[in-house]
Amino acid sequence: MTRARVRDLGITIGDLPTGGFNAITDVPGVLVGHTTVIKDDPVVRTGVTMITARDNQIWDDYAFCGWHRFNGFGELTGIPWVEESGLLGSAVGITNTNQVGLVRDTLVKYAVAAGHKEPFHLPVVSETDDGWLSDIDAFAVTEEDAHAALVNAASGPVEEGNVGGGTGMLCHEFKGGIGTSSRIVETDLGHYTVGVLVQANYGERRHLRFDGMPVGRLIGIDKVPAAGDDDTEGSIIVVIATDAPLIPTQCQRLAQRATVGVARVGSIGRDGSGELFLAFATGNSIPAGTAKLHRLEMLPHPLMNGMFEATADATEEAVLNALCAAETMTGFKGRTAHAIPLDPVREMAAAR
Repeated sequence: MTRARVRDLGITIGDLPTGGFNAITDVPGVLVGHTTVIKDDPVVRTGVTMITARDNQIWDDYAFCGWHRFNGFGELTGIPWVEESGLLGSAVGITNTNQVGLVRDTLVKYAVAAGHKEPFHLPVVSETDDGWLSDIDAFAVTEEDAHAALVNAASGPVEEGNVGGGTGMLCHEFKGGIGTSSRIVETDLGHYTVGVLVQANYGERRHLRFDGMPVGRLIGIDKVPAAGDDDTEGSIIVVIATDAPLIPTQCQRLAQRATVGVARVGSIGRDGSGELFLAFATGNSIPAGTAKLHRLEMLPHPLMNGMFEATADATEEAVLNALCAAETMTGFKGRTAHAIPLDPVREMAAAR
C-alpha cells in the first residue's frame, strides 16, 4: 500500500489555502531537519527533529514566542525564559523522553562553537515517549545525531511519518510520528503564513476522527491490532511558526489554538499525556545583545481570528498527515505498530 497525505485521500481540512509545500517550511526562513536512528542491537527506533528559523540565524536575531500546556505530563526546556522574555533564541529540538538533555546540550555546544552573541543559551527541546517500539533506556541518540539534524535542516518538502523524533511513535493506537501542514491567511494588512509541525504519539483508537469522520471506531482492533498497552498514554508536541508580526501574548494565544486542532482529531488531554504547544513569530526582528530601542509591529487583535483558524486547521491536518505517512513498524520486544489503512479512509471520504 502506498502511503499518502490526507489530501490525497480526498479530505480537505478547512477553507484556507495551504502554502506551496503544505508544511511548516512554507514560513519563510523556517528549516526542518531529521536524524533517524534504527538499530536491532539494541532494538531502537528513535531519532531527533530540529526546527530552526530565520535560515538558522535565530540565535542572533530572536523571534517572539509563546507556549501553551494542554496537559503537562512532558518536558519542554527553556520555558521559564520564554515566559519571562517572550523570546525564542534557539532552534527547537524534538526527540524521545530520555534524551532531551543530550539534545539540549548539543544545541548549547553548537551555539558556543558558532560564536553566537549571548553569554548563555537556554534552548527549547521537547519530547514524546517511544519506549513501546524502542529500547528508550539504550540512549541511542548521539550528539552527532542531534548536530546533523540541525546542520542539515532545510526548506522545501518535509519528510513525515517514521522519521526523526517521530520514528518510534504511536498515534491513536496506530503508527504515528512527524506530520506538518500550513495555511495562508489574508488580512487587510497583507497575507501571512502559518505553519505547523507535530510529533504525534498520543490518543485512543475510539476517539480518532478524520475531518469529523469516526475513523477510529470504524477501523477497530478486530481489523487492525492496537499499538500500545493499556497504560500507554503518549504525548503530542506541536510547533507553530508564522511570519506575521505578533507579540508574545499573541504567540501564546496562537499556541492555545493548537488545542482545537488536536481535539478535532481526538485528543482529550489524557492525564498521562504531555500535550505541549509552542508558537513563534518572525514578523519582528529582535537582534541579540543590542541595547538599542526596538520599534515593533503588532497585528491588531481582531485580525487574529484568521490566524486562529489557520492554526487549528493546520494542526489537525498535520496530525492526520503523520498518521497517513507513517508505515507499519516492528521494534522493541517484537512489538508491531500497524499503519492506519488508507483505503477505508478514502472510501469513507468518498461516501460522504
